[in-house]
Amino acid sequence: MSEIDNLQEADGLEKNTPVVQRTEATEKDVVQEIENENAEDAEDNENAKRHEIEAKDYHAMNMESLVNEFSELVQKHPIQAISKHVNQIKEEFNAKYSELIEAKKEEFLAEGGNEIDFKYHSNTKAQFNTIYADFRSKRNAYYKNLEESLKNNLNKRNAIIEEIKGLVGIDENINTTYKQFKDLQESWRNAGPIPRDRYNTVWNTYHHHVERFYDFLHLNRDLRDLDFKHNLELKQKMVIRAEELSKEEDVMKAFRELQLLHKTWKEDIGPVSKEHREEIWTRFSNATKVLHDRRQEHFNELDKRYEVNLATKNEIINKIRAIAADTNNNHKAWQEKIKSIEALRTSFFNAGKVPIKVNEETWASFKQAVRDFNKNKNAFYKNIKKDQLENLTKKLALIEIAEANMDNDDFQATTPLMKKIQADWRKIGHVPKKDSDKIWKRFKTACNAYFDKLHAKRNEANESELEALKAKEAYIETLKQVSLEGEHQDKLNTIKEHIAHWKTLGKVPRNKLSINDSFNAVIDNLFNQLDIDKNEAEKIKYQNKLSSLEGDNRALENELLFVKRKIDEIKSEINQLENNLAFFSNAKKDNPLVKDVYKKIDQQKNNLNSWKQKIQQVKSMFTSDEKEEENNTTEE
Repeated sequence: MSEIDNLQEADGLEKNTPVVQRTEATEKDVVQEIENENAEDAEDNENAKRHEIEAKDYHAMNMESLVNEFSELVQKHPIQAISKHVNQIKEEFNAKYSELIEAKKEEFLAEGGNEIDFKYHSNTKAQFNTIYADFRSKRNAYYKNLEESLKNNLNKRNAIIEEIKGLVGIDENINTTYKQFKDLQESWRNAGPIPRDRYNTVWNTYHHHVERFYDFLHLNRDLRDLDFKHNLELKQKMVIRAEELSKEEDVMKAFRELQLLHKTWKEDIGPVSKEHREEIWTRFSNATKVLHDRRQEHFNELDKRYEVNLATKNEIINKIRAIAADTNNNHKAWQEKIKSIEALRTSFFNAGKVPIKVNEETWASFKQAVRDFNKNKNAFYKNIKKDQLENLTKKLALIEIAEANMDNDDFQATTPLMKKIQADWRKIGHVPKKDSDKIWKRFKTACNAYFDKLHAKRNEANESELEALKAKEAYIETLKQVSLEGEHQDKLNTIKEHIAHWKTLGKVPRNKLSINDSFNAVIDNLFNQLDIDKNEAEKIKYQNKLSSLEGDNRALENELLFVKRKIDEIKSEINQLENNLAFFSNAKKDNPLVKDVYKKIDQQKNNLNSWKQKIQQVKSMFTSDEKEEENNTTEE
């Protein structure tokens, strides 16, 4: 098969036919593939620059990164060279934006929204649309200008072909004719791109008439042989370079250079002598086949890598499904699951490309897994929202109580109420975030207003209590110097007057109540100066003690409980002693042991009477309502 035959059949192979789908690539297949891609570039000399633009993994980028990459492409590269990259960016951006919209819509519906009312604005999407509009505008302008340019270039090339046709058979100096031919060839090389669908036809026509001119040129063999020799030298250099490319580490870069070699071989270099034609073409096509096979291996390796990526992505999808199916429903667990899903999404996008035949299926499975997770998450937080609204109602009710009582001066009744609603507030769960700060500020303001008043009142009380403490301390020192004079009744009245005056001095701080014990000790010393019945003295002393507790219901209640326990203990002791007498049923009454038991029983009964008097004294200190309540709950 001749070189011309090979090249003329290089027509009709669809652009970007996947190399990995062909098992046995023939010489014809290889040339067809290269020629087809060169036909693409023939429409625009700069279209080959698309190969020089770095191929990035757009799938691994988020929307913001895709927008930045898109903007940089439009600003820095020829508009006709970035279409493939733009299409990939657009596809990835739309897929990610679609996923975002679905998630936002589910959140909106989960919060009780109506689907018809759903709206979402994204600044990133707006930026993308602006850049895409700029890209389309530049692209339309470029192709509008290109269309006219391609037509003009086509006319130029057809005119060149006509002039070459006219050189055959001209009866003039062959050297002059040959120079015109070489000038026409140079004009052809500089004529610029033509419409893609006319490329092969025009080139074949051009080459046909070039061949005819060389046949005509045989009349001047020396000139023709010189041209054949020059073409052979150029093609030998190209063969050597093609053979070197088979060892190039970057296979894709080498293949792109091979395409340029084929284009130059076809368009810029004329034929060689028939004796070398088959040999030189065979070497060139063999070198092409070697590099093509390496490219085939490269794509096969890519496919293997894509299969590994597919396994990784399927594993990630399964993990997302497992998290979505997890029934651990509490806020903390969901926050952890959300973090895990975000990490898995990042891993999915960073996992790399998968075989194109399963790309859409894998992406759909991923989106569905994430969608299921978001659906379950939104359902959980929808219930949380419901609970939060109920909590809001409860807290608003507490605010009403706090605000209604913030100016209440009945501190004894209101303070426990305010403390209770504060405790209740802490027990109530979260409210919607938009209401949280606002209602807490209202509640806190009302509570602070009340407790500020309470503390101010207590500070006033504290000052008076400190004054009372100083007065009582001074009075105790005075009492220590008192010496009773006069008759018995006069002395007793003097003691009672001191006790009555003590009460008028007021309350002391709670942590200083021990001063009452000091006062009672001084009063006891005064009673010891009197010659009165021991029981009577005890009764007066106890009354004095109770007087120091007057007004302090808690202290009086504690004293009442203490007296009751003493009465119970004495009764228990008397019962035990009386039971002991049963062991001495046959003993005489003058038996020392029996006499001792009876003596103890009498002592305990006297104690019992004394404590019964004390319980009456304690009860007399309570109000009439408190006395009635106490009588209903106390056993004599």
